[in-house]
Amino acid sequence: MESKNSTTDKSPKQLAILGSTGSIGTQTLDVVRSYPDRYQVYALCAHRSIDKLILQAREFKPEVVCIADESLYEPLRDALVDMPVKVWAGEQSIAEVVTMPSIDVVVAAMVGYAGLKPTIEAIKAGKTIALANKETLVVAGEIICNLALLHHTPILPVDSEHSAIFQSLVGEDRNEIEKILLTASGGPFRTHTLEQMKTVTAADALKHPNWDMGAKITIDSASMMNKGFEVIEAKWLFGVPVEKIEVLVHPQSIVHSAVQFADGAIKAQLGAPDMRLPIQYALSFPERLTSDFPRADLCALGALTFEEPDMKRFPNLGLAYEAMRRGGNCPCVLNAANEVANLAFREGRCAFLQMSDVIRQTMEKAPFIANPTYENYVETDKEARRIAEQIIISKW
Repeated sequence: MESKNSTTDKSPKQLAILGSTGSIGTQTLDVVRSYPDRYQVYALCAHRSIDKLILQAREFKPEVVCIADESLYEPLRDALVDMPVKVWAGEQSIAEVVTMPSIDVVVAAMVGYAGLKPTIEAIKAGKTIALANKETLVVAGEIICNLALLHHTPILPVDSEHSAIFQSLVGEDRNEIEKILLTASGGPFRTHTLEQMKTVTAADALKHPNWDMGAKITIDSASMMNKGFEVIEAKWLFGVPVEKIEVLVHPQSIVHSAVQFADGAIKAQLGAPDMRLPIQYALSFPERLTSDFPRADLCALGALTFEEPDMKRFPNLGLAYEAMRRGGNCPCVLNAANEVANLAFREGRCAFLQMSDVIRQTMEKAPFIANPTYENYVETDKEARRIAEQIIISKW
């Protein structure tokens, strides 16, 4: 197998990392450090974590650094004035960065709805997409998939669950999928009663038992909305109806997901809970590169357990299935309402269980559009956020 210090005949892939200061972005840079002969950073983009972005720019020396928050443009520019780097700012700039001719792969790791527009522009530009921003497919899955087909753009999943499904499907092109088994850790409240969950705080919810993730995603994991989003993402990525996607709570987080085929056989991908593994696989596919990532010791683990999710205690999962069944712009409403409720919970303006009430009521009140365009999604996102915020203000 290839050593980390070996060289290849190919030029290094040029990466644009959207959300470079977040959890996925920083772990992508870990992979780049391990394989500098294979990967170079052409562009780094962040929302507003300027200090981290400056440190990354000095280490990786990209051609372009971009920050979404335009108010931070001057301090970022001044901090990098001694470097030969282009400094851009604003959400539109991020959408323009991904189209630059030298870029080979766009790592879409921005959190939430903000990742939609740059991902669309990257697809139109024919860039390979390493997709970690699940909200892109939740909000506009049909548009994204149609664009990817039109522009012959590969979308390689970075989420551990979707990477596991993708890996299980390699070599199975002609074989019928009977069921996708999407695993979930269950989060920090897996064994809590409804009564206990009434008083949990954001600090409690941020203590994920297995994964190190950003605050928004960690809260989504605790409420199981993250798993609902992953159901919708799997539907679009693998062309499987939601009725064939089953969620299994697997507290050990070793079986990252599995596929059951028409003959009853199940193929799964197992590994230690380390996001660098699916990130590296997305970047190196179809090759597998050596790594010093932690290994899963099955003997030490002993038992691997699975259980059905409890949708009474975690109604967000059911709301995601409902949004996908309704179709149209309903998943966009789901995502917008969740982003508002998630932030309100983190800010202490909404209780944990009340997040589901906000999302459900927003889905009931927001106008339904059966065949939305991109412009419809933009308006739906704005309106759903307005409705969700109004519900929170009026009730709490």
